[in-house]
Amino acid sequence: MSDRTSSIKDAVKDTARDVNKAASDAQSDIGADLSALGGDMTRLAEQVAAILAAKGNTVYQSARSSVEGVAGEAREAVGEVADTFTDAIDESIETRPYTTLAITLGLGFLLGAIWRR
Repeated sequence: MSDRTSSIKDAVKDTARDVNKAASDAQSDIGADLSALGGDMTRLAEQVAAILAAKGNTVYQSARSSVEGVAGEAREAVGEVADTFTDAIDESIETRPYTTLAITLGLGFLLGAIWRR
């Protein structure tokens, strides 16, 4: 029985050594895999940031051109209204100078009274 017991002990020791070696190898592999995964996650985050920056820049440029277009149209509309108003005042002064003067004095008085309060 001694030979058999010794043989079993040797087999158990060999198995334990093999298990420890496999665990050590697996631990090294897991560490390398985790390190590679960390690098991959860093690259992925950089790529996502670049995509978002590009899309954000595109949206910003689109919004900016839309706002500039609307502002340009508003300037043109204000210019047209100012021209029309100026033409109407000129025509009013030519056709009814005293009435235009009376209206202007009345508006001035009204604005002055409001301004004082």
